[in-house]
Amino acid sequence: MAKQRGGAVAGLNRVLLTAEATAGLWRYSLELARGLVRAGVEPVLAVLGPPPPAEMAAQASGIAGLRVIATGLPGEAAAEMEGDLRASGAALAGLASRIAADTVHLHTLALAAEVPWSMPVVAVAHADVGTWWRAVHGGAPPEHLAWRSAAVARGLAEADAVVAPSRGFARALGRVYRPGRTIAVVPYGCARAIVPPCRRRPAVLAAARLWDDGKNIGVLDRAAGQLDAPVFAAGRVDGAARFARLTCLGPLSAPALALRMAEASVFAAPSRYAPFGLAVLEAAQAGMALALADTAIFRELWEGAALFFHPDDAGALADVLNRLLAQPEAAAARAHRQAERYSAAAMVAATLALHRPLADRRAA
Repeated sequence: MAKQRGGAVAGLNRVLLTAEATAGLWRYSLELARGLVRAGVEPVLAVLGPPPPAEMAAQASGIAGLRVIATGLPGEAAAEMEGDLRASGAALAGLASRIAADTVHLHTLALAAEVPWSMPVVAVAHADVGTWWRAVHGGAPPEHLAWRSAAVARGLAEADAVVAPSRGFARALGRVYRPGRTIAVVPYGCARAIVPPCRRRPAVLAAARLWDDGKNIGVLDRAAGQLDAPVFAAGRVDGAARFARLTCLGPLSAPALALRMAEASVFAAPSRYAPFGLAVLEAAQAGMALALADTAIFRELWEGAALFFHPDDAGALADVLNRLLAQPEAAAARAHRQAERYSAAAMVAATLALHRPLADRRAA
């Protein structure tokens, strides 16, 4: 007979999830929370950093059975020193104990480091400074970022399970941190956004952090001068970024981005650094043809379903875009079929397969 704990059957009943209110991470966290509810597991979402804006809060409140707690704790990006991360981790550990969580699902490895967790911890590596620096600049991060990389290394060693969204990113983590442990691979998955039917037009769309050198949007700006179709870029631009030929749309809400993806015919992702590329999946689900930087991770996920180009070659990118703009239908159909591999249900099932044994061993 299963043991009882606090009136519930011992095992996996409640999971503390952590997140920050950024678009891709929020989408991932809500998809996971929705799937946990369907599996009979109660998710509690602890939000670090600024509270979610109204649109994101409304998305979370639409999931029956999800409890959201705005912690006000500094997230990884806002932390100014390693002590800030340890303090956030310790506060989360206290919260997990108070709500009687069976396991914890962290959105960053750094929060797992040097924290007295009283329950098993699964930490997801969505991105990190060490692998980003190597992909964009080469070598190790400079001294002022080294403490962030060190926290990631300790969290990688101390978490009960570590997850990466692609095999290529798991290998990148291994090259930078040499953890000497298995990193589970659980690809992202998301439900397709519902948008009104639209007439597609020959246009290119990108969606990314436009200020991030890892997203490499400058090469798309240079390629845009060799196209007869407009090129749109959704995402935040900081004061330093300047694009001569792109039409920058600024940050878009999820429905607004879905509408853009329903209207344009080709999605471009020139990223040098993309541990998975959730926007690429959303574009494929929306029926767009894909033009992707020729990286190991994009090849792993989209081989046979996209056209690839060297991320530093604007001429090659322009050639790929012109080919897809001329005849996008077949490429879009291949991308759409490939996107079916990356479902929310598959992501949730694989995540539960990590959490359940940890909770069962703790209960035993």
